[in-house]
Amino acid sequence: MIITPLPISGLYQVQSEPFRDARGQFARLFCLRELSETGLEMNVVQINHSSTKSVGTVRGMHFQQYPCAEKKIVRCLAGRCFDVAVDLRPDSKTYLKWFGTVLSPDNNKALYIPEGFAHGFQALAPDTEMLYLHSEYYSPEREEGVRHDDPVVKIEWPLPPGDVSQRDMQHPLIDDTFSGVNV
Repeated sequence: MIITPLPISGLYQVQSEPFRDARGQFARLFCLRELSETGLEMNVVQINHSSTKSVGTVRGMHFQQYPCAEKKIVRCLAGRCFDVAVDLRPDSKTYLKWFGTVLSPDNNKALYIPEGFAHGFQALAPDTEMLYLHSEYYSPEREEGVRHDDPVVKIEWPLPPGDVSQRDMQHPLIDDTFSGVNV
């Protein structure tokens, strides 16, 4: 795995190095030892999978508050997506800044997202499938979100956002009362 820091502190690209032959390919998707060698730690306690049927669909932007703030590694298993992480750490130099990248099985990239970030994605191909590795258990009492179209964050989605869930549309816009995620 090739682990590369990204422009927002704590955010990393994790790229698999597949072995290919006439039968197909084999790739390591997660290795704690390789993460640890770069100074990253992650105790995976939950693995989730999502499938998204329609191009343009946006899922997110989700996060969990302390003490359930979580690290994630997200990877696209089928289709293609524009994956986004928003820095919600109030003491960070990049507070309320976002980073987005295309994930697909063809580019073998994943995104390592530290605690204190919101995460979401837009499907760029039909039947997009995502795999999520989580460092904390899902906690409905601690789950929150910010809107995909928040005018403070200004995420530049590659396609017009479509098919956003009612739950995600009900996330509040960021205002003076928003305190971020303390980790």
